[in-house]
This record gives sequence, C-alpha cells and structure tokens, in this order.
Amino acid sequence: MTIERRNPPGLSKPTGYSHIAIVPAGRQLHISGQVALDASGNLVGKGDIGAQAEQVFANLKTALAAGGADVGRVFKLVTYVVNLTPEMLPPIRAARAKCFGDGPYPASTLVGVTALVNPDLLLEVEAIAALD
Repeated sequence: MTIERRNPPGLSKPTGYSHIAIVPAGRQLHISGQVALDASGNLVGKGDIGAQAEQVFANLKTALAAGGADVGRVFKLVTYVVNLTPEMLPPIRAARAKCFGDGPYPASTLVGVTALVNPDLLLEVEAIAALD
C-alpha cells in the first residue's frame, strides 16, 4: 500500500510533517495516546519535556512494531502538550525528528492542553498507520 504525502502550493512549507496524507482503502493501525511511561509503568523524565518526548516516541515505535508497522506507515499524528509554550517545541521536535528521520512525515497536529490523565505527564502522542 502506498501512502501519498503532499505539500501543495498555497500552503506554508512544513517542517517535520506533511499537510496531506492520502491513504488508499485498507487496514489501519490506530495507536492510543502514548505517554512517558516505561515498560514497567514508571514515569520517565518528570518535569523534563525532552526526556518525556524521547520516551513517548520510543513507545510509539514499540506500539507500531507490535501492530506490524513502522514509522514510515504513520499517516496521522496528534501531539498533546500540557501548558504548551514556544520553548517546549525544540525538544519535542528533536524527539520527533529522531523517530521519523528524514521522513516520510505524517500529517500532524500539535495541541496545547491544560492537563493529561497524570499531572506529571507533559505530552501524549497518538497515531494512525496504514497496514498492507
């Protein structure tokens, strides 16, 4: 299955994401929001957005592998950040770039929220991937 990603003229040039992802009909893998908990359920990086972002994207890769996909199959990504400020973006983008490398990049949305389920969690990422 081929995922077609587009960045059409008339929209700003994206950094680390695609404006449009076209997926032919087929099976999809929906991944619940991943947070900065390790395999034992322990919080990673209390108070450290960069450390939490690294764990979140590592968890995303683990979930993708368990579903039979990799980051190249992700066509939609939503990131929720508690009390989002511009200073929080570089470490989040660095962890996302480490995860996705040179692409292809999914369509992506980043949302500032007031809280997540645990007050020590700073971000959560959910994804949808295409399966063959």
